[in-house]
Amino acid sequence: MSIPQSGGGPIEHHDQLAQYMADGCKPKEDWRIGTEHEKFGYCKDTLKPLPYDGERSINAVLSGLRDRFGWAPVEEGGKLIGLEKDGANVSLEPGGQLELSGAPLETIHGTCDEVNDHLAQVKSVADEIGVGFIGLGAAPHWTHDDMPLMPKGRYKLMDGYMRKVGALGLQMMRRTCTVQVNLDFSSEADMVQKMRVAVALQPVATALFANSPFVEGKPNGHKSWRSRIWRDLDPDRTGMIPFIFEDGFGFEAWVQYALDVPMYFVYRDGKYIDALGQSFRDFLKGELPALPGEKPKLSDWADHLTTLFPEARVKRFIEMRGADGGPWRRLCALPAFWVGLTYDQGALDAAWDLCKGWTAEQREALRVAASKDGLQARVDGIDMHEVARECIDIATAGLQARARPGAGGLIPDETHFLNALRESVASGQVPADELLQLYEGEWGGDVTRVFATHSY
Repeated sequence: MSIPQSGGGPIEHHDQLAQYMADGCKPKEDWRIGTEHEKFGYCKDTLKPLPYDGERSINAVLSGLRDRFGWAPVEEGGKLIGLEKDGANVSLEPGGQLELSGAPLETIHGTCDEVNDHLAQVKSVADEIGVGFIGLGAAPHWTHDDMPLMPKGRYKLMDGYMRKVGALGLQMMRRTCTVQVNLDFSSEADMVQKMRVAVALQPVATALFANSPFVEGKPNGHKSWRSRIWRDLDPDRTGMIPFIFEDGFGFEAWVQYALDVPMYFVYRDGKYIDALGQSFRDFLKGELPALPGEKPKLSDWADHLTTLFPEARVKRFIEMRGADGGPWRRLCALPAFWVGLTYDQGALDAAWDLCKGWTAEQREALRVAASKDGLQARVDGIDMHEVARECIDIATAGLQARARPGAGGLIPDETHFLNALRESVASGQVPADELLQLYEGEWGGDVTRVFATHSY
């Protein structure tokens, strides 16, 4: 989840809303890669999730990272709820999932070094207090009541609201993990093309990274239960947003969409003010019930944009949101997949050619099929396995065209970060398939065996 935004004066003209996003436009040489990933912490002896406080807790892990590795603390209400360092931050998801929001970096080599350093730091702190971390898309056997709610005002508000607007919102908050990548655009037209590719092909990422076949200790009938959860969460702010494929889509169309999404909160003086279900349009007129007579600042608009949860979203960059959290090497594969598809114009054009003929109904059906069947998904003659193969070929060509070397020039480009995905396409097996085989075979139906085999 995003941290509160800061900066920006009062909103005096409607045009400022679109301009806020347009200000993210950058020349290609300034494009960066920001990778985010979440993981579940647990006590090694009990396999129970970490509470916020205590000897073995989220607070203990954050404090250890702060004290040992020089991270600056982020507090709310006197509670340590995050860390900052060198453009990156460590934050908490509602159920205590630990998230690294990486710094904007030039190459996937740099991104992967950052991921490796972070996981090594977390492991060194966690090992000393008997704690482990695991990368899965959904909690394998914990129930909702097992998962503590972290002490953040935003989450307290969301927790109550989620009970009213969708059947699975609370599962999303407390029992899911993802890996995401944030990417830049050069212009409004570039944003439009990238968003269309991002949304249309997000089911491919869902299929390739599917890693959540269990819920409450048994198979749930889906390769990505995390993706299934997002289909029954809050229809006002989730989904495949078909309007982005209509003529005339651009920053202003995104503004209109965002203005129609009910608000969660307004952040003032370190506190979250309840604005649940209220309208940002009323806020612009000074008629917000939560703050009568007050008009919003740009930071309020930035905060509101973080409460939209479609499969890809626009802020001052584009977020790819369709993948399950997973094992170490797949945390680097996700940015490689999307950078390869979108950061070279030839690759971006090829990716759009691949999906531009799909209808809104087909895109939605692919989303559903990807969560259930992974690479075995089929929709109206569209074979997910073959589409994934084509996407990886395009991404490979895009990364070769970028030609960003690593290891002091010994590695010519970033294509090797796609190896985990190539293996999946070659075998037809994604992580969820491997987990189900283990469950039905050597684990003897004991889901808790996943902690011994799949922790970081």
